[in-house]
Amino acid sequence: MYIIVVGGGKVGYYLTKTLLNDRHEVLLIERDRDKVETYSERFGSVVLQGDGAEAAVLASAGAARADVLIAVTGEDEDNLVICQMAKHKFHIGKTIARVNNPKNEQLFKLLDTDVTVSQTNYILGLIEQAIPDRAFIHLLNLRHADLAIIEATITAESPVANKTIGEIDLPVACVIAAIARQADVIVPNPDTEILPDDEIIAVTHRTEEDELRRLLIVE
Repeated sequence: MYIIVVGGGKVGYYLTKTLLNDRHEVLLIERDRDKVETYSERFGSVVLQGDGAEAAVLASAGAARADVLIAVTGEDEDNLVICQMAKHKFHIGKTIARVNNPKNEQLFKLLDTDVTVSQTNYILGLIEQAIPDRAFIHLLNLRHADLAIIEATITAESPVANKTIGEIDLPVACVIAAIARQADVIVPNPDTEILPDDEIIAVTHRTEEDELRRLLIVE
């Protein structure tokens, strides 16, 4: 199976790595020349420098013979254009798009994107399953708010290091949804202790994003 991945951020990088390990034929398209040089050292000739929203770049990537295209840039507008072009110009059988703002997900579906992946909705789903009875998390309201997903690596100097979730004075419209600790992913509860080197994934309203970052990270 030939798969084109557009967008060389964290998602695109690890997706490409996994697909190559699974012995698929993969091409990663990324605009940033420095990233392309770095990834080329790791992946070889399966990395192409260019704008995946341009027809000429997709054509040079061999889109006409691709089975799947996955658009995982950080911009919903780009992902939508890429999937539209893949579907209607190059007739790629399946398009998959990362949707950064959940409010845009319905638009992707209306315009025939086969699969949409929303990190926000995924994390909110984890919260609902893991902590359905926490009264201070108004999930219904959060689904319609302007949300931000915050990722932060905790250092020894962080104000929250070596504290439990219950001891932290989080902003009102904020929840720590997951903690990546080495090879483990933890869905935390109030007694979960945050340790140095933990990678925190939190959901917050955009108006409280700066406050949350100051709480998690010493700048």
